[in-house]
Amino acid sequence: MLWIKSFHVIFMVTWFAGLFYLPRLFVYHAMSQDEVSNARFKIMERKLFYGIMTPGAIITLILGLWLFFGYGWFAALLNRAPQTGWLHAKLFFVLILVLYHVYCWKFLQDFKYDRNYHSHVFYRWFNEFPVLVLVAVTILVIVKPF
Repeated sequence: MLWIKSFHVIFMVTWFAGLFYLPRLFVYHAMSQDEVSNARFKIMERKLFYGIMTPGAIITLILGLWLFFGYGWFAALLNRAPQTGWLHAKLFFVLILVLYHVYCWKFLQDFKYDRNYHSHVFYRWFNEFPVLVLVAVTILVIVKPF
């Protein structure tokens, strides 16, 4: 199981790299004013989303499910075992990250079809959200506060 856990963390880092960088590309894309830059950002965003971010997310989730069932956490949750509150919270944050990922896809589509209505400032704030989730999940998994 340690191999599975190791690869879960490796692909989670890959996923987060995309979650950190794609909104940063949106910042610069929202600021671009020429067609050459616009076309370049569309390519970069598409390759990051489909080539790195989404595969990282899928593999992270598959390995996470493997760990979830392999370590018996599913049975622990069903039996309302004590000290599993951290796991409930972590799973909630994973769901939030999946929704954030989908929202990134929506923005990717908006830029692809030249329908972006947000400023670079909006994307700067949007870019900070995964940092907060990463901090919360890391503390939950390491400290297991409840």
